[in-house]
Amino acid sequence: MTDTLARRRFLRGVALSGAGAASSLALAACGGGDDDHPVDVSFTHGVASGDPLADRVVIWTRAVPAGGGDVDIKWEMATDEAFQNIAKSGSTSARADQDHTVKVDVTGLAAGTSYWYRFKHEDKTSGVGRTRTLPTGPVKQVKLVVFSCSNYPAGYFHVYAEAARRGDLDVAVHLGDYIYEYGRDGYASEQAQAMGRPSEPANEIVSLADYRRRYAQYRSDPDLQAVHAALPFIAVWDDHEIANDTWESGAENHQPDTEGDFALRKAAAVRAYHEWLPTRPQSAPNVIYRSFDFGNLLSLHMLDTRVLARAKQLSYTSYFGALLGSPDPAAGLAQFAAAFTADVAAPGRQLMGQAQTTWLRDRMAASSATWQVLGQQVLMAPVHLPMPVLLGLLASTGQLGDVEIPAQFAMDPAAYARLVARQQAGDPTLTAQERAVLAMPCIPYNLDSWDGYWAARETVLGMARQLDKNLVVLAGDTHNAWASDLRDQDGNAVGVEFAASSVTSPGFEEYLGDGVPPAQLAALLTGLANLSTLPAGSKWAGSLKYADTSLRGYMVLTVTPERIRADWQYVDTVHARGYRASLGKSLATLPGAAQRKLVEI
Repeated sequence: MTDTLARRRFLRGVALSGAGAASSLALAACGGGDDDHPVDVSFTHGVASGDPLADRVVIWTRAVPAGGGDVDIKWEMATDEAFQNIAKSGSTSARADQDHTVKVDVTGLAAGTSYWYRFKHEDKTSGVGRTRTLPTGPVKQVKLVVFSCSNYPAGYFHVYAEAARRGDLDVAVHLGDYIYEYGRDGYASEQAQAMGRPSEPANEIVSLADYRRRYAQYRSDPDLQAVHAALPFIAVWDDHEIANDTWESGAENHQPDTEGDFALRKAAAVRAYHEWLPTRPQSAPNVIYRSFDFGNLLSLHMLDTRVLARAKQLSYTSYFGALLGSPDPAAGLAQFAAAFTADVAAPGRQLMGQAQTTWLRDRMAASSATWQVLGQQVLMAPVHLPMPVLLGLLASTGQLGDVEIPAQFAMDPAAYARLVARQQAGDPTLTAQERAVLAMPCIPYNLDSWDGYWAARETVLGMARQLDKNLVVLAGDTHNAWASDLRDQDGNAVGVEFAASSVTSPGFEEYLGDGVPPAQLAALLTGLANLSTLPAGSKWAGSLKYADTSLRGYMVLTVTPERIRADWQYVDTVHARGYRASLGKSLATLPGAAQRKLVEI
C-alpha cells in the first residue's frame, strides 16, 4: 500500500516550504461578508484526515473568523501535491457551534490512492495534508504506526515528529489518551513550565469550553500537526479524553459534588473529541467502534473498552480486610484469593458490552482477511506481579489510601528479586517470614485492564479461537511497551498482543526512580510471569515475552500475508529539544493455528 517515493517528495516539500506555509497560516484571512469588509480567518491548527475507507476519507481543519460567527470554506482534493489534477472539491461552513472545526467526508475516491487536500477562502489557503484510501483485493503489505498516551505538559512530541518524517507509513492508529484532562498542577506536569508547556486552561477540564480549549492547545503543537498532515488517522478514545479511569457511569477523577453530573461531562468530552478528531459519525456520538478493511490482508476492528459498557474497576483495597485482619497469614491469603477471584471472574462483568461483542463476532466471522487486528485501549494479556511487589508499588504511588500494609507484605522489586534468587539457589538461611512472602501469589498489576475482567477477555479469545482467526491485539494505556502470547484460561494459544509505549506520559520509571534499573524491572516482570498462582492464573503463566518500562516511543506494524512484524521505536528523552531515536525491539507472529505466538526476528 505504501507509495514511498510520493510521500518522501511530499514531506520534503513540506520541509522546504515550511517557513512560507507558517507565514501564510499566520496571515490567512477570508471574506465572510463582502469585498469591502473581509473577515480575517486563521487556520492555526493545521489539517488532518482520518477514517479512510476504499472510496472515502474524512478531511479536517479549523477556520476561526476574527469576529466569531460562521464562515464559508472551500476544500479541494487532488491526486498531485501541486493541485494540478483536482479529483474532488466543494464548500462547507466553519460553524461557531462546532468550535469552527470543519469535517468533510469526501466520497467517490479511488481505492489505494494517495490524495492531497487543502481548505480555502478566496485567495487564502490552509496548509496541505496528504491522505490515502484503503486498498481492495490482494494486498502485499500495509504499514501501520501505533500511538498512545500523548500528555502535552509531560514532554515534547518527538514521537510524532519521528513518525511524520518517515516515508514508509500508510495509516496512523491512535489508541487513546490523545489529550489529558488534569489541571496545570496535575499528573506529569513537574517540568511543564520549564519546557513552556503548562496546560491550558489551568483548571481540570470539565465543561465543553474546557475540553475545546485543551484540544486547541494540543493541536497547536507543530509535531502533532505534522503527523496529522502526513498520515490519515484511525483513532479511539481511552479514559483521559474524559477523566482518569472512566467507566460506564463515572470515573476515578470525577467528583459529582464539585464537578457535576458525570453524564454531562462525558457528553461534553465526546462532543469535543469528535469536533477535533477526523472521525466519521457512527450511530450515536458515544459509539466509536468500527472496522477498516485493507483488502484481503487485514481487518482492523477498533473497539471501545471505556465508555459504552465498562463495569466499575475493582480495587484491591476492598479485599485487604481479609488479608490483613486475619491472625493466620495463610488463612488471610486464602480468603483474599477466594474473594478476589470470585469477583474478577464473575460471568456478568463487562468491558465491551453485549452489543459491541456481538458486532465484533459478526465482523470477524464475515472477514476473509488473513489477519484480524483489534485496536483497543488496555492490555489484554495477563501481567501479574508478586503480591509483595505490587503492594509496594501501590503504597509508593499512594494508591492504597489510608490502608497500612505491614512491611513484610510490601517490597521493592529489587529486594524481591534478591529474595527469589536466594530461594532458587537453595539458601538454607531463609526465614519463615521470607518463605511466607515468597509463598504469596502473583496477582494482576492493573485491574483497569482486561486483567480486571476475566470473563470478558475469555469471550473475545474464545470467539477468535472458535472462528479460527489469526488474532493480533493492539494496546496502549500503560505508557510502557509489552508483547505477549494470548492464551485462553485453558492454555490454548489464540494470538498475540503488541502494546505501544507512550508519546510522552511517563511509565514505571516515574514510580521506581533510580533504585531499580529498567532492564532489571523488565526481566523481573517477564521472569516472574511463570509464578502466577491464583486460581486460573497459572494457566496464563509465561505469556509475557517483552517489556520496556522506561522509554517513550511508537510502534510500527508491517503486515504481509506471511507475518506481522512489530518494531518498537524509542526516543531517549521528551524533556529536551534534542533527542536520539532508536529501534528497541522487533518481534513477529505468523499465520495459522500452529503459529499464533511471538517469534524472534
